[in-house]
Amino acid sequence: MSDLKLFRLGTDGRDVELRGSMVALEVELQRRVEVGMEQMLGIRFLASEYLTGPWHRGRVDSLGLDENGVPVVVEFKKGSDSGVVPQAMSYLTWLKSSRHEFEALVRERLGEAVVESVDWRSPRALCVAAGYSWHDRVMVGELGRRWPIELVRYRVFDGGLLSLQLVEPVVAPSGTQAGPRSSVPAAAAAAAVVEEAVLRAPVEVPECLRALYGELDEVLTASGEVETVVLKHYIAYRRMRNVASVLFRPSAAHRSVLVYLPLDPDTVKLVEGFTRDMRGVGHLGTGDLEVRIASPAGLAKAVPLIERAVQEV
Repeated sequence: MSDLKLFRLGTDGRDVELRGSMVALEVELQRRVEVGMEQMLGIRFLASEYLTGPWHRGRVDSLGLDENGVPVVVEFKKGSDSGVVPQAMSYLTWLKSSRHEFEALVRERLGEAVVESVDWRSPRALCVAAGYSWHDRVMVGELGRRWPIELVRYRVFDGGLLSLQLVEPVVAPSGTQAGPRSSVPAAAAAAAVVEEAVLRAPVEVPECLRALYGELDEVLTASGEVETVVLKHYIAYRRMRNVASVLFRPSAAHRSVLVYLPLDPDTVKLVEGFTRDMRGVGHLGTGDLEVRIASPAGLAKAVPLIERAVQEV
């Protein structure tokens, strides 16, 4: 993982590197992130220092519900702590066994309507710390989807600046190694991309849209930093927050793939039948800008908007 470097332009026209540091107290970091949790992490804050009861005997730093309706536990560490991943696993175990208690908290803080949208298939944990060991990253990589744990590295800088950087897990290499992409026939490579995208998607991908979705999936994941999230009604692509939500419209009259992006519609030239302002309009998925893709040409037209969403979120 490369360190984040931050520079400020000096009065002499030269860039001066800002030196990042840790917070003086862990609670400073926790309170700051809790206040801005939805903006920073795409998580609606529910509770702080939540007691997990006499059997579990723990105290979750923060509880929240992410933008996809998935329950989240968030743990903070001032420095680097090798025990943060096992602790996150312990709190995930508690969370999975405390469905009714968590839903009561959601009902109290966010309302009954939100309770109905809670997705219990894959609760997750988020750790925010100054750093992580190689073993932390290996453990998270091995845990995979059974224990969705994400590692976020923080730094604070002069002037009140705070950086949050998603840390990539270390995934063990498989027993076989694929050859270079250029050695695979183009048709076979395209079919493999479509098949992989379809297998990752829990939402049923209509046969008539599979090829188009395969190409879209390749665009969305091209940076190598975007994760595909398994959801009930749509497919979410995210980093720390959603960069896109994908739905399917297979009917002959409106056959298309809908992509919702977290872009301000006021900054986009809207085109009827292609882009739409969704502010104030109820819809599945997240994002205020709808992009309707009905053909490879439409996808090519959408690529700049998709790339912008990936870069800005």
